[in-house]
Amino acid sequence: MSLQDTILDLGRRARAASKELARLSCAQKNAGLLAMADELLDSQQTMLAANARDVERARKDGLSGAMLDRLTLTPARIAAMAEGIRQVAALPDPVGQTITHWTRPNGIEISKVRVPIGVIGIIFESRPNVTSDAAVLCTKTGNAAILRGGSEALGSNLEIAAALGRGAARAGLPQDAVLLVPTTDREAVKLMAGMDQYIDMIVPRGGRGLIEAVVAAARMPVIKHYNGICAVYVDKAADLAMAETIALNAKTQRPGVCNAIETLLLHRDIAEAFLKTGGKALLDKGVQIRGDERVCALLGENAVPATEADWTTEFLDLILAVRVVDSLDEAVAHIESHGSHHSDCIVTADPAAAEAFLNRVDSATVYWNASTRFTDGGEFGFGAEIGISTDKLHARGPMALEELTTYKYQIRGTGQVRQ
Repeated sequence: MSLQDTILDLGRRARAASKELARLSCAQKNAGLLAMADELLDSQQTMLAANARDVERARKDGLSGAMLDRLTLTPARIAAMAEGIRQVAALPDPVGQTITHWTRPNGIEISKVRVPIGVIGIIFESRPNVTSDAAVLCTKTGNAAILRGGSEALGSNLEIAAALGRGAARAGLPQDAVLLVPTTDREAVKLMAGMDQYIDMIVPRGGRGLIEAVVAAARMPVIKHYNGICAVYVDKAADLAMAETIALNAKTQRPGVCNAIETLLLHRDIAEAFLKTGGKALLDKGVQIRGDERVCALLGENAVPATEADWTTEFLDLILAVRVVDSLDEAVAHIESHGSHHSDCIVTADPAAAEAFLNRVDSATVYWNASTRFTDGGEFGFGAEIGISTDKLHARGPMALEELTTYKYQIRGTGQVRQ
């Protein structure tokens, strides 16, 4: 079978499965999810073995330490995947919820009701846990999923998808509710993006090149999980100990993920004091600081001069671009012109400054005195996420159950006709 025929076959099967899923009750879907979680744990050794092969191959190919961390599965991470599935099962099902309802003067009753989207295509790189997160969120909302992971994680993804499929089938869910593209051929991405007769929405998660390729080829709506060029701004009224803790967490807790910060902005009044302790703490964690002139003057040989490109780069590594700014206005302007509208934070004890930042920064998630690492479906109480949308329509921020539904109008009458 040619690649085109393979992708078309996946589309036909997913479309048929989506029709079956849409008719299932919440209880039936939840039973399937719990069986999927159990099967993940039962298949742990097989998944770990496949992942070890993926990681070894990626290491030989020169993948960075941060990217290897994104790729690596551990028993704890598999347990977290299973727990995430159970959390999703415990959440309210948005499908069938009435968003609003009203009665017209002629007696017609109109209801706006949540329904599944249909078939969701998800294209992603590196992180095999996305296979599980995407699959279970789609299942809960009655959507079929076609997943295409990165070449570096193919073995891991195949094992995860197979385990999820076994669990779903055991609970009576459609066999084709979750389908994984079994090839790393990049042409598969283009074919998926053009298959609007079967795929209703597509979600790319990865680098700029992948997302731009999908957007250029897509014949259906695209929800972009774009670069995470996130920033922390330390205001002149900041508690510097708190600022240090937040900056360290946001940069070093897991540097290879999209909600880790890539930029640190320091108000000129506290820059020297912060860098004496916070700068040293970052350096002690192995962070390379790329600073503007004022940062380099304060840190000397401990900082590398930043290039213009550094302010718009998603490093996904222990590298941090640091700039001194003269005001909150300048910090906001920097984030708006250099950031990616993902996750940005102000650290301050001044509520007026905080509210100005929260209202003026046009990002999907904006924080006051908390790490950007909380931009995550699980941390928001969603159980899991499809991705972090940096778009504005129809979803923004962590995409979970509600974002995987659309709506339709149901109209009930008693024989009314239009005059």
